[in-house]
Amino acid sequence: MDLTEMGRAAVAAKYEVQKMTAEDKNASLKAVAEGLLRDKAAILAANARDVERAERGGMHPGMVDRLRLTDDRMEAMAEGLLQICGLPDPLGEVLEHFTRPNGLEIEKRRVPLGVIGIIYESRPNVTADAFGLCFKAGNACILKGGSDAIDSNTAITESIRGSLTEAGACADAIQLITDTDRETTSRFMKLNEYVDVLIPRGGAGLIRAVVENSTVPVIETGTGNCHIYVDEFADLEKVIPIILNAKTQRIGVCNACESLVIHEKIREKIMPALAEALQQANVEIKGDERTLLCVPGAVPAAQEDFGKEYLDYILSVKTVDSLDEAIAHINRYNTGHSDSILTENAENAERFLNEVDSACVYVNASTRFTDGFEFGFGAEIGISTQKLHARGPMGLKELTTYKYAIRGNGQIRP
Repeated sequence: MDLTEMGRAAVAAKYEVQKMTAEDKNASLKAVAEGLLRDKAAILAANARDVERAERGGMHPGMVDRLRLTDDRMEAMAEGLLQICGLPDPLGEVLEHFTRPNGLEIEKRRVPLGVIGIIYESRPNVTADAFGLCFKAGNACILKGGSDAIDSNTAITESIRGSLTEAGACADAIQLITDTDRETTSRFMKLNEYVDVLIPRGGAGLIRAVVENSTVPVIETGTGNCHIYVDEFADLEKVIPIILNAKTQRIGVCNACESLVIHEKIREKIMPALAEALQQANVEIKGDERTLLCVPGAVPAAQEDFGKEYLDYILSVKTVDSLDEAIAHINRYNTGHSDSILTENAENAERFLNEVDSACVYVNASTRFTDGFEFGFGAEIGISTQKLHARGPMGLKELTTYKYAIRGNGQIRP
């Protein structure tokens, strides 16, 4: 099937999905979740082929981690779909209702976006996550995964389409572009006649290419140069566990901490122990001059290190003399994703929450919580770092728009 045929099929599917009741959509999602676990062996076998090719081709370990599926990740994929079933159906929600002096009743109600195109790299779990959210919000989706995950994405999509058919739903609610040619991707980004919005998920290069070349409206999901600022009033017992979790729990994800900012007054109290813990976890520290004074084995940081998303066991460290300097540094180098302050000072915490310009700002918690599942949204479509339409983890409501329904009784405009 070529792109035009896929577009037509997706438009037909979106009208079918929009007509489904919440109960019917939930029944179909449950069937899909059960089908993924039923087909787990075939999906894991397909994923093993992708992983083997990636490792043979020298793919970075952090990217291989994104690509790899396991029994636990398959269970999480299915659980994400079941959690979506438990969420309220957003469609039909009345956002505003008012009556004009002429008697017209105007209602602003939530409706689907329509056909959502998603271009993504490496992470095959996105295939199921994206479908589940798009489907529950009344949308059809066309997916374009990376060539490195083609076998995994194909197996997952085939499982989903089979389960939809068995449940009596429209299989074309999800379609996968299997042609990995760049020209096909370029044409997909210009499919305005059929695709209502395009969402890129992946590295900075992919996102930039979509934003710069797409004629379809884009919701930008950004890279994650996430910061943790250790304030002078931080609780030392919280610092090391939070930073270790944010940096090392999973290195290849956009909500991992990449940059540490530390107040001068607490630097000598915490950095030696923190550095030892990080180095035991094989994290390389790239620090400024003051960091190098108290961290043997640290590497001098270049200016560009403070703005880099490493997706690796590397952490940049910057020393500051004030909260103002910390906020200015973070706002200069962050990517608008997630940043955290560790402090017991309520005023400093509130200033950080108000003044740091990111989608998610934390006090005394790991940046790893910027995740649709952790926010209770079910699976997520991505983390938006732009400010129009959606920002932060994008769940069901972020995949809808609104329209006005106007009821009259013969009114004409004078």
